[in-house]
Amino acid sequence: MNGTTKHKGGSGLLQTDLRRFDLRRLMALITKESHQALRDPSTLLIALVLPVVLLLLFAYAVSLDAKDVRIGVVLESPGASAQSLAAAFSGTRFLNTHFAYDRRDVADQLVSGDLRGYVVIPQDFEQRLAQRGNEPLVQIITDGSYPNTANYVENYARGVVQSWRAGLDVAAPAQSIVLVPRYWFNPELESRRALIPGAIAIVMTIIGTMLTALVVAREWERGTMEAVLSTPASVAEILIGKLLPYFVLGMLSTLGATALAVFVFDVPLRGSLAALLLLSGVFMVPALGQGLLISSLARNQFLAAQIALFSGFLPSFMLSGFLYEIDAMPAPIRAITLLIPARYFVESLKTVFLAGDIWAVFIPNLLAMAAIGTLFFMLAKRATRKNLE
Repeated sequence: MNGTTKHKGGSGLLQTDLRRFDLRRLMALITKESHQALRDPSTLLIALVLPVVLLLLFAYAVSLDAKDVRIGVVLESPGASAQSLAAAFSGTRFLNTHFAYDRRDVADQLVSGDLRGYVVIPQDFEQRLAQRGNEPLVQIITDGSYPNTANYVENYARGVVQSWRAGLDVAAPAQSIVLVPRYWFNPELESRRALIPGAIAIVMTIIGTMLTALVVAREWERGTMEAVLSTPASVAEILIGKLLPYFVLGMLSTLGATALAVFVFDVPLRGSLAALLLLSGVFMVPALGQGLLISSLARNQFLAAQIALFSGFLPSFMLSGFLYEIDAMPAPIRAITLLIPARYFVESLKTVFLAGDIWAVFIPNLLAMAAIGTLFFMLAKRATRKNLE
């Protein structure tokens, strides 16, 4: 009798898998899932409010621009040349200069973090300037606990001294060639224009992976997923019906985030909106697939949230090129980034926003995201079929 029951169960599962795809049944599942998403405040909060909060944070709280860096200038020499050099430091908008007459006054501020470095104009500055030798004119001390800022302070302080000294040599012939640097794609070198497109990828990862994992895991936890799996609907219909509403939510969030980026944060969209939507739509495939796979394996909201955080959000944040350049990472880490869908999405978003529609960049990224998404969905469908058994 047990063998007969097992045979009937296997036969029923086979019939469910081979059942013809029914569009009316699929629409009923989509309608049910859409109503459930609209009735859930947490879903709407993650999909509509969280993107705005994250974009505001990345636009105003996170900055890679080295502007108004606080430095001290210790004026030990009373000479006119020393006063002129000190004025050169105070005349730049990139440095926030604080003056002192004793290096002990600024040393304490450097230790406390109030200053990122200081420049000492020594007592014998006039003699050093008159000798025109290789002896340095000033001493530059920086805070090494912030290496990037320390390099910036050192290089910019050197540049101020060199420019000031070149202006003193009136006998020098005028330069016949003047080099003027130009920066493509981001002429103002504003970090916001590079961060906001990447932030959109992080938002899409949260909506696609974390939201899907939480919602589906919650149904497993409540036991409603078993009821859906016991219906005549096929596994493909159930998966599509579950994910399509969140796909639409993700695309709406993309449009909202793009509007904020362009009209509020002044990030140019040099590519087409159609290309942006295509890239976002393809990226949602691996994001939703990963969330579905996590929920099928975890079947618990807390565990699903933790797995989504460590396998979805953090890799997208750290290994996608959003904040840290992939080329600067060690070779093993660079190899791992090839498995992160957000890596291809971040590169594509920066291209479509700052450069335009460059399909030589888009097509390989689209193919990579589609391949990773297909793998996730195959694994999720297999895990769901095992749950049905």
